[in-house]
Amino acid sequence: MTESARPILFIAGNRLGDAVLASGVLARLMEERPEARVTIACGALPAPLFADVPRLDRIIAMRRRGMGRHWMALWAQTAGHRWDTVADMRGSIFGWTVWARRRWVSHAEYRHEHRIEEIARQFGLDPVPAPKLWISPERSGRVADQLGGDTPILAIAPTSNWGGKQWPAERFAETVRRLTAPGGKLAGARVLVSASANERPAAQPVLDAIPVAQRIDWIGMPDLLDLAAVFARCRLFIGNDSGLMHLAAASGAPTLGLFGPSREWRYRPWGEKAAFVRTPESHEALTTEDPSFKFASHDTRMGSLTIDAVVEAAEALLART
Repeated sequence: MTESARPILFIAGNRLGDAVLASGVLARLMEERPEARVTIACGALPAPLFADVPRLDRIIAMRRRGMGRHWMALWAQTAGHRWDTVADMRGSIFGWTVWARRRWVSHAEYRHEHRIEEIARQFGLDPVPAPKLWISPERSGRVADQLGGDTPILAIAPTSNWGGKQWPAERFAETVRRLTAPGGKLAGARVLVSASANERPAAQPVLDAIPVAQRIDWIGMPDLLDLAAVFARCRLFIGNDSGLMHLAAASGAPTLGLFGPSREWRYRPWGEKAAFVRTPESHEALTTEDPSFKFASHDTRMGSLTIDAVVEAAEALLART
């Protein structure tokens, strides 16, 4: 095997958003080594995102086990190879335990910079590696057939991994009504609501507020990469700071992220078609500087973000894209 053809081992994040944000590194490595095969190790949740990656040998879905046994299982499956590059986006010591010509290990430093900019600085990458999703033509065609019609689609993701980051459902519903009503910037658009299956109770009120003829129910999405293909066909995405927000931005959909008790400078949606709007209060004012703040509480901390502010930001993004 020639040096340029040795395989690449890419270790992505355990969470959806982290895996999406780091995907540009994989794209850069594959551009540098056009003959190299690829093995991807990541958490079970984001694993489906990589199903259409070209030159893919396999995906190793890592399920957390006590005493670090998931890392031992990964070592047993990878230590017998001579890798061209091991890129570990989880900042572990694993990348130093297998044979590799080159090792890239990224760890969170939490400087005042976006996570993608942090990765680029640590690896000396210029330009900054924008997230990349690989979606096969077959998948795109199948999703297009499922959606049908040419009516514009507004995608809404009203949930997040923590209730504090969730804008109230009734405000999502009113935002949808304003944008899709006669005279709205997306008048007559269909509305797709997405969330994981266990988040249906939080997302259902938004879905119920949409006329039946306009709604598309993708709560409990059967396949994340299918959802990315759906987002790629949407005229606009609006959602809380979440993995789905990053997925939408990476798909190329105009993406508006809503922020409050999280850092937009660190995790805003990335790309020329992305924007964010946040509460008047800073992340710190809503969390560490508020004596009443308790992370264990799932009560929303997004109450000061108004419907007017979100609609205005959405209309500005629509005009720009």
